[in-house]
Amino acid sequence: MALPEGLLEAVKNYLDITWEDPAGDEKLSGIIARGIKYVDGIAGAEMDYTVEDKPRELLFDYCRYARSNALDEFQKNYLHELLTLQLNQEVASYEAANTDIQ
Repeated sequence: MALPEGLLEAVKNYLDITWEDPAGDEKLSGIIARGIKYVDGIAGAEMDYTVEDKPRELLFDYCRYARSNALDEFQKNYLHELLTLQLNQEVASYEAANTDIQ
């Protein structure tokens, strides 16, 4: 999976990773890719991670937890935000479907 342009650098900045480490970048790219699939799965649609919005925020925090070997705590600590994202996406999908009908 190719990451959106600039996303790896943005996540590294968020995690305060300032050193060059190609192996670390590869590992972090995998974490980001898995995080994208996770957040997209919760939302039920592909999210845009290039804009400063809730999906990007959740992805960054997913990466922080995964990098700290605490991923099992992520869903528990972010359940409210994940459910809100899911509900907002369902409402948007419903509105789009009903707009097309009219």
